[in-house]
Amino acid sequence: MNNSARLGLLGLTIALGACSVLEGDKIDYKSASKGSTLEVPPDLKTLSRDTRYTVPGGVVSANAMQANQAAQPSGPATALSSLGDVRIERNGNQRWLVVNRPADQLWDPVREFWLENGFTLALDQSNIGIMETDWAENRAKIPQDFIRNTLGRVLDSLYSTGERDKFRTRLERNAQGGTEIYVSHRGMQEVFNTSTKETTVWQPRAADPELEAEFLRRLLVKLGVSQEQAKAVAATPAARASSSRVGNVGGVPVVQIDEGFDRAWRRVGLALDRTGFTVEDRDRSQGLYFVRYVAPKGDKKEPGFLGKLMSFASSEKAVPPLKYRIVVRSQGEATTVSVLNAAGAPESSANAESIVRVLAEDLK
Repeated sequence: MNNSARLGLLGLTIALGACSVLEGDKIDYKSASKGSTLEVPPDLKTLSRDTRYTVPGGVVSANAMQANQAAQPSGPATALSSLGDVRIERNGNQRWLVVNRPADQLWDPVREFWLENGFTLALDQSNIGIMETDWAENRAKIPQDFIRNTLGRVLDSLYSTGERDKFRTRLERNAQGGTEIYVSHRGMQEVFNTSTKETTVWQPRAADPELEAEFLRRLLVKLGVSQEQAKAVAATPAARASSSRVGNVGGVPVVQIDEGFDRAWRRVGLALDRTGFTVEDRDRSQGLYFVRYVAPKGDKKEPGFLGKLMSFASSEKAVPPLKYRIVVRSQGEATTVSVLNAAGAPESSANAESIVRVLAEDLK
């Protein structure tokens, strides 16, 4: 089957399967490859352990659990729902779990969770608190028509949604000794790259907060919450997030957020995860994320999915990533997010401008 015919089938598939991916729990992921992802920079695998993020073990007592629940933050910008030693918090379209257990007790269950949901892990780094799935396809979005039901097992590879997803999970210790769990989504879609529709490319598509919410709901169940309780929590309306905007302070591009440090820190961390930055390290006490950034190339043409997964994946090999620090500074209920270079000096380059705009777009 040539590319044109295959994309015709792809387009028909997407049109027929356009109903909500979450309707009736229509999620059935299959990893796109068995090897490690092309996106994992090789030097990330050799990062040294940072003891600032090593969470001590130990049994969680009932007293500690009650104290943690009593200390839950409140405010108009965050919606809370608590179930035992787990609660879900929301800020606009962002959600995360807060679990009254140390991270070293949660790492294996979270890893098992992604494997049980049909993913392979491309990144599994407990020392920095990040795991990331490989690219996978949601096969439930392919319509179960007569032809596929009849020949699907034989010719299943001919059916494609034209979409791939990956998910990053970040575990971060909180001040009470528990763990905050963040799940972020990234997506790609296959499109024609010529007017003759003979070849295709893969290009990024917007992050899907509803997919993130669904996997957080499923993770609640994995961590001991009943299906009924998890569905009830997921149905709770989200609070509206505070506004954010791009500004300039002293000649340096910044993102300005109308909320305090804790919520801004969480939102910036999720924005970095969603937009594909490699977070090498973080220091919450200083309000710093240490990231790597690859400047976009002018040529946007990309190879096929299975041969060369994504253009920016291969570009990471060709163009060395630059190291920056994303600094989050707050005064009361006002926060400024800016970019520092690797030495810690304010950055006002075109790259800094691009980073700020990417973050501001996700923080809207």
